[in-house]
Amino acid sequence: MDMFGMKSSKKSATLLLTAMMSLSLFGCGTGNTTTGNASQPAGAGNTAAAAETETETPTKAAGGKLVLYSAGPQKLADNIVNGFTAKTGIEVEMFQGTTGKILARMEAEKANPVADVVILASLPSAQALKADGLTLPYPGAANADKLNKEWSDADGNYFSSSASALGIVYNSKLVATPPTSWAELATSAWKDKVNIPDPTLSGSALDFITGYLSANGEKGWDLLNAYKANGVAMAGANQEALDPVVTGAKSIVAAGVDYMAYSAKAKGEPLDIVYPEEGTVISPRPAAILKSSPNVENAKAFIDYLLSDEAQKLVTDAYLIPGREDIEATNRANVKDIPQLKVDWNWMSEHGDETAARFSETFK
Repeated sequence: MDMFGMKSSKKSATLLLTAMMSLSLFGCGTGNTTTGNASQPAGAGNTAAAAETETETPTKAAGGKLVLYSAGPQKLADNIVNGFTAKTGIEVEMFQGTTGKILARMEAEKANPVADVVILASLPSAQALKADGLTLPYPGAANADKLNKEWSDADGNYFSSSASALGIVYNSKLVATPPTSWAELATSAWKDKVNIPDPTLSGSALDFITGYLSANGEKGWDLLNAYKANGVAMAGANQEALDPVVTGAKSIVAAGVDYMAYSAKAKGEPLDIVYPEEGTVISPRPAAILKSSPNVENAKAFIDYLLSDEAQKLVTDAYLIPGREDIEATNRANVKDIPQLKVDWNWMSEHGDETAARFSETFK
């Protein structure tokens, strides 16, 4: 049966594969319910800056609740929920997990949809939701005109309020001279010392692998096959791949999520990151209102808050790249500082399923 009972398309392939391969895992995720106690009226979540912009119309929320499914980081998700509730008085019920677990939960609930808004860690997954007609456009979202246009939908079907870049994350106690290219990880110096996240569990890992292949064509598999031959291990989702590097059991994570490295380093962990000279993939984190949302006005108010000055400050505090181009982080590399591969997001969306399946078969 097709995902969500709808006719499948190439652009929904990534959603289908990720959900099906992760379905057994969604029950392991934990949901958090956050209740706001602020006395402000619902819908007061627009920033002052947004109110001053003539093209922006404040959203009037209807009260009640909002159900949010959010890919990590957990602390950022909690802070955004708390800030939104404080501004609007709207109670938020949140399920927090990986992109794969969120998509699996949506698949399990397809007969009785629950979520109002989803935040994913993979742009192709949001593109697939749009392609399947599962998103509700919100073209009037406050500050949407300030977002990176390559990361968000022109018609308002999804909004990338933050992003992370994929790099070579290494243990600074074990690695004196970090590699500066992806190819170096296939050399004997790093044999059996490298992890890579599983693209069926990590949306950002899938973005990197499909992005690398979209830029390099079929010859891109030469590098991935060389990784396997050199003992690179596929090691769960992002945190599972990173933990052995923190402890010293491994030296490097290939396609490691940079905000995790920056955050851990700030806490005193022996971690650092380099962005390979030939370029990497910056993975946007899109938010979308679902067409099945029972709380549409509250969902719109949440998107407005997500794109506000206040929420974007929370994004940068969490070591992520802000989605708005008029804001820069001061605690990490910004977009202009990171060499990028010339990726094709449409190709990545269309070929996500076959890529993840081939990668998993290669590294199992």
